[in-house]
Amino acid sequence: MEKVLVTGGAGFIGSHLVDALVQRGLRVRVLDSLDPQVHGPDRQPPPYLDPRAELIVGDVRDRELLLCALQDVRVVFHLAAAVGVGQSMYEIEKFVSVNTLGTATLLELLANHTHSVGKLVVASSMSIYGEGSYRCRRCGPVEPLSRSEQQMRDSLWEPLCPRCQKPLEALPTPESKTLNSTSIYAISKKDQEEMSLCIGRAYGIPTVAMRFFNVYGPRQALSNPYTGAAAIFSSRAMNGKPPLLFEDGRQTRDFVHVSDIVQALLLAMESEAANYELFNVGTGRALSVLEMADLICQRVGPPGLRPEVVRKFRKGDIRHCYADIGKISALGYKPKVAFEQGIEELVDWVRGQTAEDRVSQASAELEKRGLVS
Repeated sequence: MEKVLVTGGAGFIGSHLVDALVQRGLRVRVLDSLDPQVHGPDRQPPPYLDPRAELIVGDVRDRELLLCALQDVRVVFHLAAAVGVGQSMYEIEKFVSVNTLGTATLLELLANHTHSVGKLVVASSMSIYGEGSYRCRRCGPVEPLSRSEQQMRDSLWEPLCPRCQKPLEALPTPESKTLNSTSIYAISKKDQEEMSLCIGRAYGIPTVAMRFFNVYGPRQALSNPYTGAAAIFSSRAMNGKPPLLFEDGRQTRDFVHVSDIVQALLLAMESEAANYELFNVGTGRALSVLEMADLICQRVGPPGLRPEVVRKFRKGDIRHCYADIGKISALGYKPKVAFEQGIEELVDWVRGQTAEDRVSQASAELEKRGLVS
């Protein structure tokens, strides 16, 4: 049986991947720091982590520990990362260190030590695009600049054509779109994928970068105010508080169930056609944040609970971005879980959890730093 290493394997996405790998009869090793922001102050392994997986508790930046974790490993899934767009804008050193330096440590070991790794799959993010793809009815396909602060203060939420200043129509975002990262988190994810593909090509290690869109599902850390929007909104609603929506709530995202992310990761591992390529992983469907929050309130919150549209904006936020999944579909990927179906599974998970709502505290921190207006 081949041995697989999953960095960040005790986390939300990683633990679901571990389940799938174990079920396929593979020997799985997990390297995870059990970050207190995700796993709580006691830093205990989560109860849902498959006991058949070997767990090494430690930091991906620890060279000696990581070298031990790589022993006899055939495939590496590199999912370990600090996650949180807003948080990355003031914990800059942490995010660059964990994400960029952590990946550099892994790659340097692969470049300088004897190993058995024959495939590296690295988790990237849709955040590296900045705004998604757009079309102007008059000017055709365009790539708008980030919305100006004055435009946002005037509540003119939609991006404007850089040529004629007319509102734009959002299109599916392909992998070929120009990258315009608007947060330190996004920059660090871009670093991860570019460094991995560079070293993979140089040393003949088949490498695949997967650009995850907005992932949701059971096992998200509900008390982490910087986790995914679906989990944050669920935590608020479960505590009888309305989800807080920036702008007018009509910004759109591509919400993809964690099981479809796992499907894509397994395809990346198994397909030679994926080698040295990068792929969007989403559903191809644009769903407004307001629609998503309404569905959660109906299923989790007390009767009559509705999202609260605060009409504030966060610096660096984008308006629309959803995936063009044509490239990964050629590998056999097909999203199987619609949001209306997947949210039921998330709700079942939420109802069995105790969630401390820290969203107000996190929002206040962003406001204090001038990152919310």
